[in-house]
Amino acid sequence: MADQSHLDILRQGVEVWNSWKGGSAIDVVPDLSEVKLSEAELDGVDLRRTNLSGAEFFRANLSWADLSWADLSWAKLSGANLRGADLSGADLSGADLSGASFSRAMLSGAKLSEANLLEADLSEAHLPEADLSGAHLPEADLSWANLAGANLSGANLSGADLSGAILWVTKLSGALFLTQKQLDETKLGDNETQ
Repeated sequence: MADQSHLDILRQGVEVWNSWKGGSAIDVVPDLSEVKLSEAELDGVDLRRTNLSGAEFFRANLSWADLSWADLSWAKLSGANLRGADLSGADLSGADLSGASFSRAMLSGAKLSEANLLEADLSEAHLPEADLSGAHLPEADLSWANLAGANLSGANLSGADLSGAILWVTKLSGALFLTQKQLDETKLGDNETQ
């Protein structure tokens, strides 16, 4: 559960929060776990190393935010704007990121295992060494994304756009690349053989 005093500071606005975070609270690990901040305007907020596990940020604006090394495990960020955000080293495992925009975001070394990235925009995102094992990425836009050294083992990439993506030394064992049409045809074929 979130520390109410931390939430009260954040509700005063990004400028107040960033001033507090960069000043007297430099050694504090903010706890905003399980907060409900859907549709919040948090453009440029400093949430480095913040506990945001289980938080709800549906359709929130977190563009250009610093979320590096934050704990966003099991958070709900469906439809959120994280364009240009820094999520390097962040833990997003099991998070709902469906329809979220990560265009040009920094996700180097981020943990996205088992995350739901259905129809997410990861175009031009920086994901080297990211862990996307078992992630759900159907119809995701990964065009021109840097996935060098990333782990996509067991990920569902059905219908994902990987045009221009950097896949150097990327782990793809067990990844699924079927389009929805191919997947439907495969299911139909299975039913006919039974």
